[in-house]
Amino acid sequence: MKIAVAADHAGFELKNHLRGIIEKLGDTVTDLGAYNSEPSDYPDFAKAIGKAIQSRAVERGILICGSGVGASIAANKLHGIRAGLCHDTYSAHQGVEHDNMNVLVLGSRVIGSALAEDLVAAFLKANFTNEARHLRRLQKVDRLESDG
Repeated sequence: MKIAVAADHAGFELKNHLRGIIEKLGDTVTDLGAYNSEPSDYPDFAKAIGKAIQSRAVERGILICGSGVGASIAANKLHGIRAGLCHDTYSAHQGVEHDNMNVLVLGSRVIGSALAEDLVAAFLKANFTNEARHLRRLQKVDRLESDG
């Protein structure tokens, strides 16, 4: 699977650490920045991940900022992006299985690298179930997005 990773300055180190983990899981990584720890703005990286998914250059994204909250809010403003801020493995896989989550958001100042590795693995190994009840709910989410 093709995975985009991006982070602001607060998530820079964790993003770099997770790149190797993602590759060990057999996925291809596209790094969309930040490329250093100089102060930067999370909306720029949320947009980069969203555009990469929208264009189908990648299938999923992992987005990191200090708390994960701002990045999650920004990413969910983009059409077709279903970003979830996760701090537990259940949410990381269930968000994909039931909600077709396509962006995992992490807070680098909230979780450690070992938990982040587990979250990424749970997210990447999960697949959407395509069950009727989940499809119905996603159609309602799509209507919310278009009715805005």
